[in-house]
Amino acid sequence: MIFIKAFIVGGLICVVGQLLIDFTKLTPGRILVSFVIIGVVLGAIGVYEPFAEWAGAGASVPLTGFGNLLVQGTKKAIAEQGLLGAVTGPLTSGAAGIMTAMLSGIIVSFFAKPKAPKV
Repeated sequence: MIFIKAFIVGGLICVVGQLLIDFTKLTPGRILVSFVIIGVVLGAIGVYEPFAEWAGAGASVPLTGFGNLLVQGTKKAIAEQGLLGAVTGPLTSGAAGIMTAMLSGIIVSFFAKPKAPKV
């Protein structure tokens, strides 16, 4: 059952993203940033964590889950370090995801052959 919930929730989040691409003039980058911000806001008010526990990977893998991860790391670091935790918390909690994205980008850059856009 956990796989079905994760598939449905993750799929619905993706459907929302696709609808935003199809029916708005928002660029994909702005939509992705919006998803992270939505995750931050929902995590900050305490709504996203119970939802992510219920939905599993369907809520923790998309970018909204990354936003929530940043909030949880910030809350923990502020409790431990005070105001300095507001700076170190998001970086500490999101370090694995950020590093994976950077390494993936570097590896793909060795094999990709970018083309200059036609003007």
